[in-house]
Amino acid sequence: MAVLVDENTRVLVQGITGREGSFHTRLMLRYGTRIVAGVTPGKGGASVEGVPVYNTVYEALREHPEINASIIFVPARFAADAVYEAVDAGIGVVVVITEGIPVYDELRFINHARSRGSWIIGPNTPGIISPGRTKIGIMPGNVFARGSIGVVSRSGTLTYEVARELGRGGFGESTVIGIGGDPVTGMDFIDVYRLFNEDDETEAVVVIGEIGGDAEERLAKYYGEHGGKPIVAFIAGRTAPPGKRMGHAGAIISMGMGDYASKRKTLEEHGIPVADKPSDIPRLLREALRR
Repeated sequence: MAVLVDENTRVLVQGITGREGSFHTRLMLRYGTRIVAGVTPGKGGASVEGVPVYNTVYEALREHPEINASIIFVPARFAADAVYEAVDAGIGVVVVITEGIPVYDELRFINHARSRGSWIIGPNTPGIISPGRTKIGIMPGNVFARGSIGVVSRSGTLTYEVARELGRGGFGESTVIGIGGDPVTGMDFIDVYRLFNEDDETEAVVVIGEIGGDAEERLAKYYGEHGGKPIVAFIAGRTAPPGKRMGHAGAIISMGMGDYASKRKTLEEHGIPVADKPSDIPRLLREALRR
């Protein structure tokens, strides 16, 4: 089985009539994602790519009670309200593509979702894909292949590069989850790793991290204490100049924590090999799976 989403997942697109929402709805449908409804306030009664549009999430759920996942393409100033609406309607997986959401709003709706038992993927995420089954996000589906490696990443484009290298090395993915590049995310590496540990089809996990924050260090300590399926890591930002702000809002280094050297040291001290470059990942995976 895949993690969180599969071919049985029924998807709602919030913000479906906008430029990004309509464009990626078309691509997700082509991939095989079962999108059954969309929501844009004031656009109820319209349709996008044959998908009916409703004014509210509640109207969509009334007509399509099978919906169990949502993807949000709503502008930043309205995104929090969209998340609350999805969570309060009982949708279990909410993928928040939107970037630029204020951190305070993120903290509030993430805590609310946890209290209601919903998973938030993102914000500022490329989404989630279970190759050959479903894609709820903006990633190019053609670079992924069905297999037994779980992938969890803070970066969008690096995820695609790593998937390409996995394919070249003879591997495919069970599920790929982009947790998002913001300082606050709904799921972290530990949340996703626990799910992969429970998944019968996942044999090993690739973690794609980057400088800033302490998410990778926390995963390393969790792995050192609890063990589990093999992990191979790659950390972006090895050549970042000291003191230079790089990339995502989450790539902030402070108080001697979050730089490349400290992340790599902590991961390796807890038994997680770190690749120098993405093309090294398949070799490290083969070594880890032989142990």
